[in-house]
Amino acid sequence: MKKYVIGLDYGTDSVRAVLIDTESGAELAASVSYYQRWKKGRFCRPENNQFRQHPLDHIEGLEKTVSDVVKESGVAPENIVSICIDTTGSSPLPVNKDGIALSLLPEFSENPNAMMVLWKDHTSIREAEEINDLAKNWGGEDYTKFEGGIYSSEWFWAKILHINREDEAVKNAAYSWMEHCDYLTFLLSDHQDLATFRRSRCAAGHKAMWHESWKGLPSKEFLGQLDSSLAELRDRLYDKTYTSNKVAGNLNEEWAAKLGLTINTVIAVGTFDAHSGAIGAKVEENTLIRIMGTSTCDIMVAPNEIIGDRTVKGICGQVDGSVIPGLMGLEAGQSAFGDVLAWYKDILTEPTINIIMNSEAIDENQKHLLKEEIEKSMIRNLTLEAEKIPLSETVPIALDWINGRRTPDASQELKMAISNLSLGTKAPHIFKALVNAICFGSKKIVDRFEDEGVKIDKVIGIGGVARKSPFIMQTLANVLNMPIVVAASDQAPALGAAIYAAVAAGIYPNVQEASQKMGSDFEAEYFPQKEHVEQYEELMQHYQILADFIENNIKSKKKLTVDSL
Repeated sequence: MKKYVIGLDYGTDSVRAVLIDTESGAELAASVSYYQRWKKGRFCRPENNQFRQHPLDHIEGLEKTVSDVVKESGVAPENIVSICIDTTGSSPLPVNKDGIALSLLPEFSENPNAMMVLWKDHTSIREAEEINDLAKNWGGEDYTKFEGGIYSSEWFWAKILHINREDEAVKNAAYSWMEHCDYLTFLLSDHQDLATFRRSRCAAGHKAMWHESWKGLPSKEFLGQLDSSLAELRDRLYDKTYTSNKVAGNLNEEWAAKLGLTINTVIAVGTFDAHSGAIGAKVEENTLIRIMGTSTCDIMVAPNEIIGDRTVKGICGQVDGSVIPGLMGLEAGQSAFGDVLAWYKDILTEPTINIIMNSEAIDENQKHLLKEEIEKSMIRNLTLEAEKIPLSETVPIALDWINGRRTPDASQELKMAISNLSLGTKAPHIFKALVNAICFGSKKIVDRFEDEGVKIDKVIGIGGVARKSPFIMQTLANVLNMPIVVAASDQAPALGAAIYAAVAAGIYPNVQEASQKMGSDFEAEYFPQKEHVEQYEELMQHYQILADFIENNIKSKKKLTVDSL
C-alpha cells in the first residue's frame, strides 16, 4: 500500500501545502493560502520596522490548505502517514501555560505585541546590541560564537527582550515563547505538555543561542544581566532540542477531524523554511543552496570533523543537525532580495495607480484593469529594458541593505544607498543597479564562506526568483563566476518538509536517502559569460567602496550620538 506525506511551508505572505508520494517524490496536490490580515497590512508599521502577524492567518491557512490537498488528491486518510511544518524564522510568539497564543485570547486579540514577531521585524536593534555587548564583555561564555559572533535583531532573545520592555501586560501573561514552527507543530500534536514538547533544533540553534557545549540555552546568569524576565523565562523553555527526522507526536483528535485525517498521522518536529528547502533541493556537501524570495537564506552542510571547533564568522549560525542529522548546518542570507525589487516597483507604480484610481476620464472597470496591468507588467517591462543596457553604459551603484544586512556580519541598522545618478539615469538603469546590488550582496556571502575555509563547488537556486527571472540568475552567475542550477520544484521548502515527514514516519532510514529519492529535479543551468565577468568584478569594487562609505558613516553617526549622551 502506497504511503503519502504532507509538507507545510509557511512563507512571509502565504502558506502552501503539498501532498507527496513517498516512493517517487511526485506532487499529487498542492494548495496555497494568503494571509488575509497580513495582506491588509494590519498590525504592521513599516516606517518603524514593525512587522507582526496574527496566528489566525496561519491557523486558517493550515486548515484550508491541508483540507484542500486531502480532498484534491483522493488519497485515503489512513495512507497519509505524516506531516511536517517549516516556517520563517526567527518568528517567535508568546503563549500561555496551555500553549495558546496570547493573541487568540480576547484581551490581546488586537495587540501587535502579543502576536508573532515576524523575521523581518527590526524593532529590537537596541536589544540585539545589548546582547552582543554583554556576550563579549561579561566574563563568561560568549553565547554568540556559534551564531557567527553577532546576534541579530531578527532573532529570538532580542525580540522577546524588546516586547517585555515595551508591554508589561504581554510580559506578565506570557508563560512561554515559541518559534513559529514549534507553535504550529504543537497545535497539531497530541503531545500537549509545553515542558516536554520537542522543540526544533534548527530554530533553537540558529536563533536562540542553544548549543550542546553549554547544555542548552544561555545561562540564567547571562540572561538575567539583560533583564530578570529573561532569566525567569529560561526556566519555562527547554534544554533539549530535536531534529526534524524525529516525531513530535501524533495528530490530535481536534485537528484530525478538521483536516479529514486520522490520529495515526505522525507529526514531525518543525523546522525553518530555508533548511527544509535545502533538503528539497538535494543538498550535499560543498553545495550552496540559495533560497531566493523576499529575502534569501543560504544553506550549506559540512561534516563535523571538517568544521570541528572552528567557528565561521559573520554567518547566521552553525548547528549540528539543523539540515541533515549528523552534519553541521551552516546558514547565511540577505535581509532583502526580492524585497529590493518589490520596493522599487511600488515606488514607481503607487503614484501612477493613485492618479488612475482618482481619474474621471475612465470608468471604474477600466481603472481596475489598468491597475492590474501595471502591477503585473512593471517588473517584466523593467527587466526587458534593463537587459538591453550594455555593461559599458554608466549604471548607478546600489547597496542591497534596504532591510539591513544579515550576512556577512549582521548589522540591521545599515541602510541602502544609490550613487552615480545623473540626468541620463532612467528607471531601467536603476532597476539594473538594484539587480546588480542583490547579486553583489550574494557574492559577499560566497566570499565569506570561502574565506572561512568552507569550499563551494556548486550553487543551487530555489524559489520564485530563481525560477522566474533568467535575467537575475544570469547576472548572479556572472557575479559569482560559477554555474548555478535551478531546482524544478515550485515548492522546494514544502517538499523538504515532506521529506522530513517521510523519515519521521519510518518510510526512509535517513534524510540523505529520502532527499535523493524524493527531492526536486533541476530545470535550468546558468553559466558565467566570460566577456562579462571582468566587468562585474570592476562594478563589485565600486559596490564595496560605497558599502564601506555608508557603513563607516553610520558607525560614525552612531558613535557621535552615544558620545553626546
